[in-house]
Amino acid sequence: MRLNSLAFRLFMTAALWAAIVLPLAGLLIFTIYTREVRSDFDSRIKTFLYVVLADSTASGGAVPDRPTNVGEALFEINESGWYWQIAPLEENIGKTLVSGSLATGRIPVAPVKSDIDPDVEGIRWSDGKAPNDRPIRIAQLVHRVGPEETGPAYAFIVAGPLDWVTAKSSGFRTLLAAALALAGLAFIAMTFLQVRFGLKPLRQIGVGLAEIRSGEVERLQGDLPTEIEPLQTELNALIQSNQEIIDRARTQVGNLAHGLKTPLAVITNEAADMKTPFSAKVAEQAELMRTLIGHYLDRARMAAGVTTIGRVTEVKPVAEALQRALSRIYQDKGVELTVDIPPGLRFRGEKQDLEELLGNLMDNACKWSQDKVVMKAKRISKATTGESRIKLTIDDNGPGLTDAQCAEIVKRGKRLDESKPGSGLGLSIVNDLAGLYRGSFTLSRAPSGGLRAELLLPGS
Repeated sequence: MRLNSLAFRLFMTAALWAAIVLPLAGLLIFTIYTREVRSDFDSRIKTFLYVVLADSTASGGAVPDRPTNVGEALFEINESGWYWQIAPLEENIGKTLVSGSLATGRIPVAPVKSDIDPDVEGIRWSDGKAPNDRPIRIAQLVHRVGPEETGPAYAFIVAGPLDWVTAKSSGFRTLLAAALALAGLAFIAMTFLQVRFGLKPLRQIGVGLAEIRSGEVERLQGDLPTEIEPLQTELNALIQSNQEIIDRARTQVGNLAHGLKTPLAVITNEAADMKTPFSAKVAEQAELMRTLIGHYLDRARMAAGVTTIGRVTEVKPVAEALQRALSRIYQDKGVELTVDIPPGLRFRGEKQDLEELLGNLMDNACKWSQDKVVMKAKRISKATTGESRIKLTIDDNGPGLTDAQCAEIVKRGKRLDESKPGSGLGLSIVNDLAGLYRGSFTLSRAPSGGLRAELLLPGS
């Protein structure tokens, strides 16, 4: 998953969304749960408070009795955290009653005129500490004891351990964090699978286009989702249209070549019959016109062929066919032509263009060599993009060229030695054709002392 890929953007968007939403949702759930736990805890304390009040005033006397059945055994266990206390608010009217859990300790009584406002039931709530410094939640209710509640006022107090609330909330928080973490990991994993599955058709298109460029198929194939199917249709139509344009261009080039061939032949024949200096000049210029027209028609044909999508040519069969032909042509000269090309090496382009490139270079090498020509090829990768390339080298053991001559000879129609037959366009055609394929053509001195021609072309 590359940083600048669509899959990475979709995945990271979903992951960031999960990283933001899940903690916020967890915080909200934990806050609500803690509030509910605290509310339930207060309700439990309130229930015990009313039980203590009811049980201690059931006799109707002027002094409250000791509650005998509060309904919680922890009130009788020393320093359990659950306490009740009944304390008089006036002097000399009775003694303070406490639960067994308080032993000799006491819970501070809030005065009647206190900063703590009572709730709708008259209960004052506060947080404090037990005699053993344990944090507790305190509920205090002021009630007058006696007939028709006209007797002395007492503070009825029930307290419960706050760390019970904290422990319960902490346990829930741990479970909630673990659950949300697992949910987040599952969400991210499902998002990854969703992105991979959802973008699979786009990867199919990429593979299909690569197969078209490599010449394995001619059209984009496969069943694609409804949303992408129009793209497949348009790409296939574009490929078909491109092929039709190339075919029409080749037809036009062929028609032009055929149309010019006859008039030039007539001019040349008429000039040859006249046998005058003027006719000789006309014949010379007509031949030059034929050469230039052939060159530019070939160049137009090559340019059209380069734009064709999906044409791939096996290099070794082409080179071996040229080797056999040139060995027969230069048999009398005794040239040894060696071809060293690994099988499976493919050129991404037209077969006739590869024949044009190798034919010119191999013929030129045989023409100038003393007795030996070596052709080699290998696959390399372009450093910047990793694109497959083909490097072809053709060495001869002829006289070779200087660096200045190597730069000069690729110019159109340039010939350094008029003693050899030819128009001087061969190396220029090679240079132009290599450029059309976004490749390169260079000349240098070979290790054997002759000339080295090096081609760099797109591979498949």
